[in-house]
Amino acid sequence: MNDQPTSAPSAEGVDAAAPPADVLVRRSHTLQTASGELSYTSESGTVVLHRDDLADGVWRGRKPVAEVAITAYTLDDAAATGRPVTFAFNGGPGSSSLWLHLGLLGPRRVEMGDAGELLPPPYGLVDNPETLLATTDLVFIDPVSTGLSRVVSGEQPKDFHGFTADIESVAEIIRSWVTRNHRWLSPKFIAGESYGTTRAAGLAQHLQEKLGMYLNGLILISSVLDFGTANFEHGNDRAHALYLPFYAATAHFHGKHGDRPLREVLGEAEDYAARAYPWVLSRGNRLTDAERAAAVSRIAGLTGLTEDYVDRADLRIEHWRFFGELLRDRGLTVGRIDARFTGPAASRIAESMDADPSMDAITGPYAAAFQHYLGVELGVRSDQVFRVISEDVGRDWSFKEFENSAVYVVDRLARAMRQNPHLAVHFAYGYYDGATPYFCAMDDVARLAPELLPRLEHHFYESGHMTYVHQPTRVQQSADLADFVTRHSGRSASR
Repeated sequence: MNDQPTSAPSAEGVDAAAPPADVLVRRSHTLQTASGELSYTSESGTVVLHRDDLADGVWRGRKPVAEVAITAYTLDDAAATGRPVTFAFNGGPGSSSLWLHLGLLGPRRVEMGDAGELLPPPYGLVDNPETLLATTDLVFIDPVSTGLSRVVSGEQPKDFHGFTADIESVAEIIRSWVTRNHRWLSPKFIAGESYGTTRAAGLAQHLQEKLGMYLNGLILISSVLDFGTANFEHGNDRAHALYLPFYAATAHFHGKHGDRPLREVLGEAEDYAARAYPWVLSRGNRLTDAERAAAVSRIAGLTGLTEDYVDRADLRIEHWRFFGELLRDRGLTVGRIDARFTGPAASRIAESMDADPSMDAITGPYAAAFQHYLGVELGVRSDQVFRVISEDVGRDWSFKEFENSAVYVVDRLARAMRQNPHLAVHFAYGYYDGATPYFCAMDDVARLAPELLPRLEHHFYESGHMTYVHQPTRVQQSADLADFVTRHSGRSASR
């Protein structure tokens, strides 16, 4: 590896009044994959985000407003314009992109073990022969206030903490990178996870309508396009029904369905959630005693909860309570991000779990591995606190565009697909994802017009929200993504 900084990697000796500048470190790497050796270049650090400075209608130039952390990987022997490029980020809002970076897509990955067999600290970092870099160049983006991304002196972070502001800032980073690297004629993809899928749907519309940057495909991992599917408040029975298959999958994993095949259990839960369950919930106190008893029995059987609990919950299982209730008799809670994980309950009489055992298990390995990787292997030197997930962003986040309604971007995705007849969408779902359950996401997709369906593809995995934590899923998902990018690049992806 060799350092080739495109700007001084340290601010020492620089005039404090000097305007912010890009600080990127270039390094050369090799990686052995099943198809041969990859020689690639990383470029990692921060780039300056500019905004038009208008005062009283007078343009005063481009004003620096933030320094955004990125890491780009490009193959050394590839024709730039002929090779696809994929821009990737996670969600939150407030999450950095380290999860997709070291979990699935990048050339290096964290080694942490899996549910029931976690490795101890300090964990590990290994090559990722299945990296998507073999098929497409990669650019990872940490939105403002996540990772090492910060506003510049005099700017307010909250100006970037909102649905539209976030899309605009990420779009500008993408536009700038594409322009500087002469990639306007490259096939382009966006990969987002969780809230990153919400961002991706809005971003696709924005890039195409505002910047004329048409995309080849969207990769939506653990998608949420309609927040109403996860709203259990104010009599929203839709969420109770749509979460049922996730509850059934979790109960199956933890032994509540004996030796029945998972797909058999899920098929039963999906059918009940789509047909009988919504009717049962809509009837309220109009149910007969026999109808209510039958519903209690069916819901208890599917979810692994006791009939007494289901009856006392008025047939409505709220997800936070489910995590604490399913294995209460064992003194355990199950994970929200990944229900395969369990942890000791802080209290056996608590209404719900006090912390997510799956996030407890995942955060340490990723945080340690990425910060080592960033400083030692990518050469980025910074004393800034690396914000894995910024709670401040979540508290500040504005959804003013959706005032008095649930956040909903299905229409934006539909518009982007109508505008661009070649835009394809890859959906990845984890059966054990309790943050954005797969059946909720499928209900979102059902709102798209039938003529768009041929450009959608769906992949289901026996894993959680971060699908790739489960290693067999990671390997299969990597192959699925490479196939998707290759098929929708408009030409064969070349190395």
